[in-house]
Amino acid sequence: MTSDKLTAEDIAQNVFLKLFENFENIKDKNKIDIWVFIAAKNEAFNYYRGKATKVDQFGVEDTDGLELGSGFDLMDLIELKDLKEKIENELENIPLEQKEVFSLKEFGGLSYYEISSVLGIDENLVRSRLHSAREKLMTKLSKAVK
Repeated sequence: MTSDKLTAEDIAQNVFLKLFENFENIKDKNKIDIWVFIAAKNEAFNYYRGKATKVDQFGVEDTDGLELGSGFDLMDLIELKDLKEKIENELENIPLEQKEVFSLKEFGGLSYYEISSVLGIDENLVRSRLHSAREKLMTKLSKAVK
């Protein structure tokens, strides 16, 4: 939900602190992953409600984890970065409900059932929102590629 690595790390840290503090109160320990996703979603919403997001005016990105193999192609790397930016930009333009479902499915790897549990909605609604989000992204991205 956030395109800023430091903000995401802060949110993740807060979520795991809350998990540690509330671990004894969690009834179903088998569904900790769902608890974590719900807490992360709530923490992200709280962050954005409480603070105005700031854009890095210098466009600096964290490259600590960047490793290039011996056979990398710089043009492929540039194209992947460009595609990632286009996807992130287009995700900002779709409704929040669709963005949530898309992010949980594509980035979080959750099943339809897990997403419906996290968001408190019916599985068919999850499928519908995911389908709509994918269609919108494909339409926008196909126009941007042409």
